[in-house]
Amino acid sequence: MHHWTPSSIKWRFLIVVLLVLGLFFRFVNLDRKVYWFDETYTSLRISGYRDRQVVEQVFDGRVISIEDLHKYQRVNPEKSVINTVQSLVKEDPHHPPLYYIIARIWAGWFGDSVAIVRSLSVILSLVLFPSIYWLCLELFASPLVGWITVALIAISPFHVLYAQEARQYGWWSATLLLASAALLRAMRLKTKLSWGIYAAAIVVGLYTYIFTSFVALGHASYVAIIERFRLTKVSVAYLLASLAVIIAYLPWILVLIAGALQIEDTTVQVRRAVPLLRLAKAWVTRTGYAFVDFQPYSEATNLTPLLFFQFVLALCALFLFIYSLYFLCRNSPKSVWLFSLTLIASSVLPLLLPDLIFGGSLSTNNRYLSPYFLGVQLSVAFLLANRINSSSLKNWQRTMWQLITLVVFSSGLLSCVISSQAVVWWNKGGTYHIPEIAQIINQAQKPLVVSDHRTNYQNNVVGEIMSLTYRLDPKVKLQLVVQPNIPKIPKGFSDVFLFNPSDTLRNGLEKEQNYRIEPLYERQQPLPASLWKLRKVKTVSHVNNNVTHVA
Repeated sequence: MHHWTPSSIKWRFLIVVLLVLGLFFRFVNLDRKVYWFDETYTSLRISGYRDRQVVEQVFDGRVISIEDLHKYQRVNPEKSVINTVQSLVKEDPHHPPLYYIIARIWAGWFGDSVAIVRSLSVILSLVLFPSIYWLCLELFASPLVGWITVALIAISPFHVLYAQEARQYGWWSATLLLASAALLRAMRLKTKLSWGIYAAAIVVGLYTYIFTSFVALGHASYVAIIERFRLTKVSVAYLLASLAVIIAYLPWILVLIAGALQIEDTTVQVRRAVPLLRLAKAWVTRTGYAFVDFQPYSEATNLTPLLFFQFVLALCALFLFIYSLYFLCRNSPKSVWLFSLTLIASSVLPLLLPDLIFGGSLSTNNRYLSPYFLGVQLSVAFLLANRINSSSLKNWQRTMWQLITLVVFSSGLLSCVISSQAVVWWNKGGTYHIPEIAQIINQAQKPLVVSDHRTNYQNNVVGEIMSLTYRLDPKVKLQLVVQPNIPKIPKGFSDVFLFNPSDTLRNGLEKEQNYRIEPLYERQQPLPASLWKLRKVKTVSHVNNNVTHVA
């Protein structure tokens, strides 16, 4: 398994083809999918403004254009990288600043369009390929396993989707691999430089995303078990490296402590009771996302033949993964299988155990599960590389495993083909409704969109409005207020729409300004979304009879 054989030349060619296709799918149609509200907050951080400033300066009842709102999505020469960091410190401390600093510099150099901002994520995610190959060499000492893993990641629908999103998750996956490979190298070389590289990689990961701390705990467990909980040269070096990491990350630790209440607010929405069967089904589907994904919505209401086929493949992928773990533990040294298990467990248990004990669905949030997906793919790649190239198997057994490998590759490739042409997909959160609502509004000759900002709302109003504006025509005007204010609807518009209005706004317009409100679009899952149309009610008196007309 450590070397390419004559029979594996065809696999080398196939892997190169898959790698090229994986690069293609990462760059194709970068601006096609909805720019959802999480991504609009990336642009908000790039602009140097804060959410509170948007509400204060825009949600005041004035009629504004889309460009007036996009001021808070563009690079502002009056704002610097310092303003970007300050906006995170004040409003979003659970997102460390490294990615946003890079994004601010990138947008300042190349532009701030959707395609340009997303292209940064694509380029950063490409570090995945050399990182996973390096990790495979350190872990398995096998180029073949490395190339099989590269192929799996290249056309993995999960990695392709997050490589195209204007967030830090694709880059985060790469930092996790770099840190993991650096740890194994440091334990092998036992030099100050190698441990310094490991410490630097962990610091980069922590300043990219705070859940790197889970993987760091997994690394600590791995070192402790390998060294048998003794104070050896390796364990002492690891402790010193960890101390350096803590010192380097201390400034953001203080930020996190100061913003603890803000972090609490961002996670409360997922702390709801989830039936165990539904949680298990979600985990089957999400494990499958590493290899197959035909599902545009995270909560599909109609079980189409394609989605049923995906679930069957996802179930097969789960069994393949479980068997690969068994095979890995039986056919590799303790240092190898233990590392894979700690990588998987360190990312799953901190999310899954609270869900099982207290209720919730944090463990089904795909973007938190990058280490898990990487562990799954490493384990499966080890199994496939061993089986398709094994001289100890009979011909029919080797052929069977080669067919299984081709099915895995084909499923990922087909998934990328389908999702690359889609406008929405499950990784876009609750903004599946945006294209449909925008299409309705754009059909009007001179439309006005009215909405209100309120606290304790399940969705993010500012992010939703921003996301919608990326799909609206320039002719559309906006009128935004803060609850409980009721705007005075100006004249001169052919159609007036209410986008995700509160009950206060709808009732106020009906009672105070004599409007009839008609629903045009309503959706409750996965998050509530609605579009309403205002019609003016006019009362005309004829002698002693009152006749009501709807304008």
